[in-house]
Amino acid sequence: MAGKTYRAGIIGTGFIGGADQVSGDALGQQVSRLDGTHFDVYTRHPRVELVAGSSRDSGRRERFEARSGARAYDDWAKMLAEETLDIVSVSTYSDVRAEITIACAEHGTRVIYAEKPIAQVLGDAERMLEACDASGSLLVVNTNRRYNPNFHRLRDLVADGGLGELTSAGVRWVAGRLGNVGSHMLDAVRMLTEREVQAVSGTLDPAGKPDCRGPRFRDPGGWGVMRLDGGLMVTVDAADWGVGPTWIMLNGSEGRSLLSGYYDVVIEYVDGRKDHWPWNPKQTTSMDLALDSIVAWLDDGTPFPCPPEESVRTLEVILAFHASDARNGAWVELPLKGEDRERTLLSG
Repeated sequence: MAGKTYRAGIIGTGFIGGADQVSGDALGQQVSRLDGTHFDVYTRHPRVELVAGSSRDSGRRERFEARSGARAYDDWAKMLAEETLDIVSVSTYSDVRAEITIACAEHGTRVIYAEKPIAQVLGDAERMLEACDASGSLLVVNTNRRYNPNFHRLRDLVADGGLGELTSAGVRWVAGRLGNVGSHMLDAVRMLTEREVQAVSGTLDPAGKPDCRGPRFRDPGGWGVMRLDGGLMVTVDAADWGVGPTWIMLNGSEGRSLLSGYYDVVIEYVDGRKDHWPWNPKQTTSMDLALDSIVAWLDDGTPFPCPPEESVRTLEVILAFHASDARNGAWVELPLKGEDRERTLLSG
């Protein structure tokens, strides 16, 4: 494929950053089950060269160098100073994501590909947007479902009235972690319905499940209801120790959709018709598709399909669950105000 080759670096070469299964073992998770990793999408894209990575962990640095042939740094700031990079992934823990993203923007990095949640505090997320706006940098947040064709297809079906008028919706996952997993699932509901969350009533799971990323993080699951534009009610079931399938269901006057597994979609219409849209993540991943859009933006400014403001709004929804739980499940209106805007999401 003709065209300029872009140089990429990764800050945080662990599980999703470096496709490092040793890091995954520490988390109890498999790289092979991810919908892409920063390492993998850079190394297989024909017009991107992975040239550098940074990690505080010497083992991660050694494994990264051995697998990529790229340079490894023990200090991300040194990497930025010594390398010429078009794209930088920020796949660190969320408590330093804002600091690093802002530094990348101020350094003039053209694309910053950050993990989710976008930040721990709303003010930090907003400062990330401001820094990228000031530098002209493209900020991309890895909310994978935003880049998946089946989600786009279902969003368009809903918008065209294919399910009739939406009457209710529900979302369920079994790993808890409203901040980490919820950044995907709650954001997906917003995307599919194209409606904003107006209020949240939620209860956090008191089970106290230890966070796989260490004791400085606490990211409970929970249950609740979100009220979206037009009064659409969405139930949320995300217990810490849940069992069973993960799904997003949209109910309409003409039918319902069920999104499950690796983005498979089943449509059941009230007249008895059924439709199935399978998805094979081995063919391509949502992160590969996101990188294609990043390269198109770098080439000629082709608009990127997902603005980072969407991730800020989803962070606000997650924080609203915490605010509601602190008030025994009382409804919390969005946008957040006062002390609720200062809440910290302790998601890794």
